[in-house]
Amino acid sequence: MTSANARPSGRRGRRALTVAAVVALVLVVLLGLLWAMQRSVVYVPLGGEPPPAAEVIEGAEDVRLHTGDGLELGGWFVPARGADRETAVLVANGNAGNRESRAPLARALAAEGFSVLLFDYRGYGGNPGGPSEEGLAADVRAAASLLAERGFDAGDTIYFGESLGAAVVTELAVERPPAALFLRSPFSSLADMGARHYPFLPVRLLLWDRYPVTAQVAEVDSPTTVVVGAADRVVPPEQSRGVAAASANLFEEVVLPGAGHNDPETIHGPEVVRAFVRLADGAS
Repeated sequence: MTSANARPSGRRGRRALTVAAVVALVLVVLLGLLWAMQRSVVYVPLGGEPPPAAEVIEGAEDVRLHTGDGLELGGWFVPARGADRETAVLVANGNAGNRESRAPLARALAAEGFSVLLFDYRGYGGNPGGPSEEGLAADVRAAASLLAERGFDAGDTIYFGESLGAAVVTELAVERPPAALFLRSPFSSLADMGARHYPFLPVRLLLWDRYPVTAQVAEVDSPTTVVVGAADRVVPPEQSRGVAAASANLFEEVVLPGAGHNDPETIHGPEVVRAFVRLADGAS
């Protein structure tokens, strides 16, 4: 005999299946959007071309970089002031802004006797193209090639990478070993960063770009300094410390107490500049 409750239970079961199907569909759509738009989250360029170099930094000049895949990128070359150390600094930016925001750092390093190259990645600072791990690797190679044309081979250059730029120059250091490597607020890998900030998503399965900094820094024999902001809420300090621990030739780990990721103290503060000078002196 058929139970009186059989029909309602069947309807409830069908409703539950329908709800589950809708939820699954929404999740699939959201994951698809995240997969398609992930680079707009990773890379945050500031639109518009910066002003002429000399308007921002006295004595600086505008330069053009030419990538292996045919792009022309803008940059600034800042000559050393005072006692010239005959060493260049290749600065690789983080994931936001453009070269104009790195002008205070360039001034500080030039005052210490270093020639400095600031440049913008593809898609940044009015440059053509769209950023990606492969693209940024081509961009920083073009920057190194420009310095070589000016007499600064990799052995006469210190790579300075901040945050995402630390990943960019670490990969370059594997290919073209520099005089030294300076990493400010590096993450261990982009996958680790994504998993930290989006723990509810299968980030490791979705990512196109990887930036395996910890694995690559273990292959770099150049003296390496790692700067850690103890109060960094963007790149977890433990990830930066992990990069330092993995370094094949750690010169120094510098911890900035109370410093956040984008604090002036972390970006171009006196302790950062002093740590850079110590590395340069130790590598010479």
